[in-house]
Amino acid sequence: MINMNNLPSDNNKDYLVGKVAIVTGGTRGIGKGICEILNQAGAKVIAGYAKDDNQANIFKTQTNIEVLKWDVSNHNSCIDAVEQIIKTYGTVSILVNNAGITRDRTIKKMTPSDWQEVIDTNLGSVFNMTKACWEEMTVSKFGRIINISSVNGQAGQYGQINYCAAKAGIVGMTKAIALEGARYNITANTVAPGYVDTEMVASVPENVLEKIVSTIPVGRLGHPIEIARAVSFLAREDTQFVTGSTISINGGHHMY
Repeated sequence: MINMNNLPSDNNKDYLVGKVAIVTGGTRGIGKGICEILNQAGAKVIAGYAKDDNQANIFKTQTNIEVLKWDVSNHNSCIDAVEQIIKTYGTVSILVNNAGITRDRTIKKMTPSDWQEVIDTNLGSVFNMTKACWEEMTVSKFGRIINISSVNGQAGQYGQINYCAAKAGIVGMTKAIALEGARYNITANTVAPGYVDTEMVASVPENVLEKIVSTIPVGRLGHPIEIARAVSFLAREDTQFVTGSTISINGGHHMY
């Protein structure tokens, strides 16, 4: 049973001191914001990335946060990366599954490769990374798993059946993880961002983006830090009673 008297106060900015956190897709966009806020809270953060060494080096120089390159869509690569992190920094307490890609096409034009790459990276990675961290979390009797879904996994989106399927699958997977992890003080929750001002969203044609923003009641794109604050809350030791939940942060774009 968690001791409520030993929990950090709301005024304590170092509430994650002593915790090791992995953030996949952590060197840019929403992942970058998550890494920065967890680092500010005192966690030892390792930002995972897949390809862009130059961006990873820029991120590390700017933030002084450790980076590590591995393929989240490959199970063995995830196992090796987590083993290396544990050996170097200690037991992983916080896992943020944020890595994601897009291969947008209508179903008529979508290839089996377009489908599988997105499923493997966006959904398969959640299994791969959770599996890799699970034993350590169960032994230490502590874990905070936060999976990043999307408003499009909730509402659907034209030309994104692969992405929507993966992001919707994350929600169901998170609930099952929460059920299995509860006895070990492992929580699992989903954060579902709307359209956030990142490189991925910036690649959307300007006229399309204008139409999207016009459907957001608050009248703007979100900021990575707004997503990161929710992740930081869910990573705390005193949020044990929040598990199996989905927090939607989309400016009112999709309400249900």
